[in-house]
Amino acid sequence: MQFARRSIFRPCIDLHDGQVKQIVGGTLSDTAPENLKTNFVARLVLDSPADFSRLYKKHNLEGGHIIKLGPGNDPAAREALSAWSGKFQIGGGIDDENATEWLLAGASKVIVTSYLFPNAQFSLERLKKISSKVGKDRLVVDLSCRRRGNRWIVAMNRWQVLTDMEVSEDTLNLLSEYCSEFLVHAADVEGLCQGIDRDLVESLGKWVQIPTTYAGGAKDINDLDLVERLSGGRVDLTYGSSLDIFGGTLVRFQSLVDRNIARTPTLDY
Repeated sequence: MQFARRSIFRPCIDLHDGQVKQIVGGTLSDTAPENLKTNFVARLVLDSPADFSRLYKKHNLEGGHIIKLGPGNDPAAREALSAWSGKFQIGGGIDDENATEWLLAGASKVIVTSYLFPNAQFSLERLKKISSKVGKDRLVVDLSCRRRGNRWIVAMNRWQVLTDMEVSEDTLNLLSEYCSEFLVHAADVEGLCQGIDRDLVESLGKWVQIPTTYAGGAKDINDLDLVERLSGGRVDLTYGSSLDIFGGTLVRFQSLVDRNIARTPTLDY
């Protein structure tokens, strides 16, 4: 007797310049900051990172992630973590030197990307090092990527730099030896509210052996059902700019809460 897996909604808090924001991922750039396109800046709906944490806590939405998009976000991240300690993953600038610090600050797990790719080249040595330091069960590997033809290439430094790693079954099998989860932003559709990358979600459903969260393009409450169908329930979904708590008009937060409640494990005999 086993439990059948259902895809669920995973919450997020994206931080930029110390504020909760929703950003079109493809516009993040160090060389052309004037091109940054922001869909939402927390002002009226909710104010602080801690307010979002408390909202997620109220509805028992565990397993969400806090992402620091660039410098100046550490105080805001600590504020969000302290509002619901031990329930959020933290990513953005995580390396072997500060990972333990963030766990002590209240993160449930640390999320790592750029540290694994010195000079945009994957380092298995670095992955082993940070996994050994924090423990496999407290490490998430972020495989946020950009599409190139029929392939997806891992992107680092706020999705600006392509690495030498392709998201594939072999890659995921290797990485899963050293981490307990994957986080995958489809950077090309992040923040556009034009639909998920169906091919990527379907591929992840075939390849992943550990919990995986996909983010990018979700624009309809039924996208959660779509992700479940495409991935066989092996991939969870994050909503961002389409969500009403982030100023969106396409998806109600309470509807996702209700969907999660309804998705209690069902017995598979």
